[in-house]
Amino acid sequence: VASYIENSTTIPFIHIADATATEILSQNIKKIGLLGTAFTMEQDFYKNRLEEKGLEVITPNETNRKVVHDIIYNELCLGVINKESQKKYINVVEDLISSGAEGVILGCTEICMLIGDIKFSVPLFDTTSIHAKAAVDFVLS
Repeated sequence: VASYIENSTTIPFIHIADATATEILSQNIKKIGLLGTAFTMEQDFYKNRLEEKGLEVITPNETNRKVVHDIIYNELCLGVINKESQKKYINVVEDLISSGAEGVILGCTEICMLIGDIKFSVPLFDTTSIHAKAAVDFVLS
């Protein structure tokens, strides 16, 4: 609904994908992995915003997208942190890195609870923190 909001108001609107793209590009990253709900990974509303900024977006394969989505809704949204699920997410991130991802977007608020503290060979981008920082920067500018 972002475009509807942007076209319906004069109030400044900070799109989470735009703020995320700015942060990613500031680190000279061009190819980014995207994790989130099935809607975020499979529909264009998020990916297109990133691609419009010049990023190449890759997502997990169909099986791994289902794993990521199901863990979000069946565990993380309920506050459940499961070590087996953490291992599955680590494997998904490693698969994205093997596919050329230079970084990985944690495109759902809850994902950082599961893997946000894990160190990978590429940076993780927590969209919740990035979006909040962009809002603060805007207000203070």
